[in-house]
Amino acid sequence: MKTTVAISALACAVAMPAFAGKPEVVQTYVSIAHAAYEDSLTKAQELQTAIDALLAEPSEDTLAAARDAWIAARVPYMQTEAYRFGNAIVDDWEGKVNAWPLDEGLIDYVDASYGGATDENEYAALNVIASPSFTLSGEEVDASEITPELLSEQLQEADGIEANVATGYHAIEFLLWGQDLNGTDAGAGERPWTDYASGEDCTGGNCDRRGAYLKAATDLLVSDLEWMAAQWAEGGEAATSLTADPDAAISAMLTGMGSLSYGELAGERMKLGLMLNDPEEEHDCFSDNTHESHFYDGISVQNVWMGHYTRTDGTEVTGESLRDLVAEADPEVAEAVTTDIADSVDKLQAIWDRVDQGESYDQMLARDNKEGEAVVMAAVDALVAQTQEIERAVNVLGLQEIGFEGSDSLDNPDAVFQ
Repeated sequence: MKTTVAISALACAVAMPAFAGKPEVVQTYVSIAHAAYEDSLTKAQELQTAIDALLAEPSEDTLAAARDAWIAARVPYMQTEAYRFGNAIVDDWEGKVNAWPLDEGLIDYVDASYGGATDENEYAALNVIASPSFTLSGEEVDASEITPELLSEQLQEADGIEANVATGYHAIEFLLWGQDLNGTDAGAGERPWTDYASGEDCTGGNCDRRGAYLKAATDLLVSDLEWMAAQWAEGGEAATSLTADPDAAISAMLTGMGSLSYGELAGERMKLGLMLNDPEEEHDCFSDNTHESHFYDGISVQNVWMGHYTRTDGTEVTGESLRDLVAEADPEVAEAVTTDIADSVDKLQAIWDRVDQGESYDQMLARDNKEGEAVVMAAVDALVAQTQEIERAVNVLGLQEIGFEGSDSLDNPDAVFQ
């Protein structure tokens, strides 16, 4: 369960005058966001092209190319995540593109071990791809044509249930990889390319509808990213509101850094999975790409702090930074934040290095894997430590109280098992 915390280690309230946020620092923040969302859009368009090729000529090669394009698309998008918690325009939108975990049985066929409808979600095994019509919230839904509107307006969070994720990166991921049925053993999802074949070669049934769903979800992702990139361009809502109020923008920057570091990444995405020894809590659970997504979340925090972003074409966006601003007030605190963020990035890199040595992230979550657990927990601890330093940065700037996103896994571990 996610909570917003404002407790001793994470609440930041001091009796000091508000620090005047510098317009140059805010402009760097906005420029990085615009570049990262533009890159996310470009990579999503490349994913769209690869998926069109898969659907036009299904094969092992075209499926592999689409999977590669999905993984590449995650690199810039995960670097936008530090913008989420401090900016309502992003947080209100984010569920459409990156919501997880999902009840994949809503979308397509699943293994018998998955089970069926539950008390929490009667649509957990709806299988829209196999259902040209169905009843949703007491109304008959015509799903004979799978369209972006069906996914976004009727299926996404159907009945107000967050696990009914019908759109975004993870719906696409499931359609490209299928379920990962390996538990905490090696291996990702193994959906065959023939799930998109025609005629007698079709496996899994409803290959045409599966292709229609995949295309609709991908087209939606592209349109959603087009919209968000525009919000951070000159004259866009996000850019305009932040540059008009630099003090609020500085608060948003620190809120995003602290919330992603603590409750979201260290808590919900990492420690919770360790506590439950559950690969279903793995962020990119179908593709086994979690180690990369975690790493680029860490880079996202570092980008905001350092005022630097490397675009996918190798060019750099840089300018006066939040670090520079804090250093003017207290050089020691600025250096401590810089050091702790670098340490957390190193610890997240160590997870990736372990994957490169042959052990996937979900294997590290296994109950008796002490070495794997230690590597993940080292990153969790580093993220918690950097959040405490971010709190000090809030204090030296004399900002009003900021509440960072929390997680029961960190704040109330007993509640996880209740």
